[in-house]
Amino acid sequence: MNGVKIRIRRAVVAEIPVLRELIEASVRGLQTQDYTPAQMEGALETVFGVDSQLIEDGTYFVAEARVAEGQSKTEKNSGAKNAEAVWKIAGCGGWSKRKTLYGSDHWMGREDALLDPKRDAAKIRAFFVHPEWARRGIGSRILELCEEAARAEGFTCFEMGATLTGVPLYRRWGYAELERIELPLANGASLPIVRMTKAV
Repeated sequence: MNGVKIRIRRAVVAEIPVLRELIEASVRGLQTQDYTPAQMEGALETVFGVDSQLIEDGTYFVAEARVAEGQSKTEKNSGAKNAEAVWKIAGCGGWSKRKTLYGSDHWMGREDALLDPKRDAAKIRAFFVHPEWARRGIGSRILELCEEAARAEGFTCFEMGATLTGVPLYRRWGYAELERIELPLANGASLPIVRMTKAV
């Protein structure tokens, strides 16, 4: 983590506004190499966002980074400790014991029926990292926690609808591509995502 302290905990409902801001920043800051502006904005309007069911189920996590409030970038790099340390949400992600594969509260294709761990795959859901904290292992830390939690509930395989941006991370974690899906968006664009799976 390059000396940065990160802690992961369950998300709470009161954090939904902060999570919305993080998700928008993540999409607009990290997905520009894979999606057009129309696709990103359409996805934020149609499918990307907070799924409050995950928070209610206790299966959605936030990663908090310890930062010094009021420090300049130079002070942070020099290790100065003259400012108060605070924790800021740097990433989020979760898993689900329900049928919905992807989508926020405003996504129309939701299926909230519970899965059977003996025959169904747990869903890995809604991973977003703030651009300021990208490539510091936050996504991997949350993914590892999600897999552990799902295994503790009896699941032996995982499934996700990955963004094109997320595919390299999930491949490194042993996920294999099953199919590519084009999601129709409200603004007339479509969003390619990749359905991936992993057995343990």
